[in-house]
Amino acid sequence: MTGKTHIIGGVAAGAAFVHFFQGDPAAAVSAAALGALIPDICHGGSKIGRKMPLLSKAVNTIFGHRTFTHSLLFLILANMLFTFLISNADIRAGLLAGMASHLLLDACTKNGIKLFYPLSLTVRLPMTMKTGGAGEQLILLLLSLLTIYFGKDLVVAYL
Repeated sequence: MTGKTHIIGGVAAGAAFVHFFQGDPAAAVSAAALGALIPDICHGGSKIGRKMPLLSKAVNTIFGHRTFTHSLLFLILANMLFTFLISNADIRAGLLAGMASHLLLDACTKNGIKLFYPLSLTVRLPMTMKTGGAGEQLILLLLSLLTIYFGKDLVVAYL
């Protein structure tokens, strides 16, 4: 998936979190948009990889692409780190929701992800698509609609 799809996926995940758990909309949705980019630190051409090239190269050299940073182990370790570093629960939840949305979206691609890293098992959903293709455009549209659906509650909360 492309960066824009991951971002809107994170925003949709953050808005859904706020809808179901009544978190702080600004904190959770913003953090989810950022969290949706974090797993691609392993790819130098990604939005986050271009912002942090040395870290991206190091992570890619050690783990490769769509392995450790696209796994449940990474989510667990990130949660532990966030708990230690970030006191705001809505920001922590937003970051994790965004990261989880990233994994789900990349599991929709033909290459899949190593969800159970360090096991070499590749996980992909039954219906896969090519990154940047028509299928991804449809997913982007659906995520936009989900964001609007859950986002309407966020607007009402601020009125």
